[in-house]
Amino acid sequence: MFKRTPASRGVGLFSDSASEPNIASSATAAYRANIDGGSRGNPGPASYGVIIRDPRGEVVAKLKKYIGRSTNNVAEYYGLIAALDYAQQHAIRALRIESDSELLVRQMSGQYKVKSPELKPLFERARKMALTFASFKIDHVYREKNAEADALANEALDETSGRPSVPSKLCAASPAPPRRIRARFRDGVLVPIDPIDLHEGSEVEITVRPIIKA
Repeated sequence: MFKRTPASRGVGLFSDSASEPNIASSATAAYRANIDGGSRGNPGPASYGVIIRDPRGEVVAKLKKYIGRSTNNVAEYYGLIAALDYAQQHAIRALRIESDSELLVRQMSGQYKVKSPELKPLFERARKMALTFASFKIDHVYREKNAEADALANEALDETSGRPSVPSKLCAASPAPPRRIRARFRDGVLVPIDPIDLHEGSEVEITVRPIIKA
């Protein structure tokens, strides 16, 4: 069963009654998959990691793969599709996905529209796969509760690049060199003038140096 929140009822992923998956009985025990994906640079070298546990909480599979140069959001979807594919191949009928990507979770639950041309085909594929389960649920979890999947994704990149594995989010494992960005202070807010391409949740250090115009 795809679990909707009250805010998304009627506009969720399975809003068409003809397409809704069968609602599993309460006796159906769900497998749980923690998924993560990211890139070093955005876009940059990207990978995903997946940890799958059976209803007793035992780890039954660890999946990881380097997917080439891509964005972190694309990598997140690849991780989701890998988990769905594993479940289908092993006749798992009830699946719960946990991801620290708020964007992916809200798109899959119908709260966000998928506007990116890169993500649309991946979203549609994941949507169709999710419909095949008797019970399907996707939840957002905080990063610290998704550390194992994150570590697997990092391992996939490290094995490709030859770097030692580090227990951190992918974008932090290879920090970008410092850049000078122009900004304008307006109404109490520092507004960038130059374009900034940062991973969601990135922290930056700002040094303020006023520019004196002639």
